[in-house]
Formats: sequence, C-alpha cells, structure tokens
Amino acid sequence: MLKTQVRPARDLRNNYADVMKTLEQHEYVVITNQGRGDSVLIDMDNFAKYQQALHNEYIFSELQKSKALLENPDVELTPHDEVMARLRERREARKHV
Repeated sequence: MLKTQVRPARDLRNNYADVMKTLEQHEYVVITNQGRGDSVLIDMDNFAKYQQALHNEYIFSELQKSKALLENPDVELTPHDEVMARLRERREARKHV
C-alpha cells in the first residue's frame, strides 16, 4: 500500500522544508487547496518511475496496434529496404533546401 500524506497548499509556501521531509517518508503528498485535493507532490525517483511506466504503456499500446495491422490481410506492408531508401531520399532532399 502506498504511504501518503495530505498537506494544505500553504505548507508549500510556509513549511517547504517540512513538506520535503514528509515526502522522504511517504511515496507522495496530496496538496489541498481550501480542503480539496488540488495536486500531488512526488519525489524525482518516483516521478521517473511514473514516466517510465507511462512510456511502457504507450509502447505496449503501439505494439498491439502494429500486431493488429499485421494480422489484417488487407494491409500492404512496405519492405524494409524500400522504407530505408525513402528515408535516405528525404534526408538528402532536405540537405539541398
């Protein structure tokens, strides 16, 4: 279970060091404004893990879409060599602009 702490927004302004110490002991701190959840504060390590998880989810989703395309007999695939040749042509065309 995640360890959490709830703190009012004014604590960020008035007691920043204390909030940071709280964050060391909890996975995240919920910041409230006028008694309602407003935002969440996490440390950089947990933020990096969160970003990586989002990236992994995106990659998995894109792979699933590609797999579905491959299974569709109506989809024409372009050979790798042809794709690379087209990319080289585009790169060369940009050099001359």
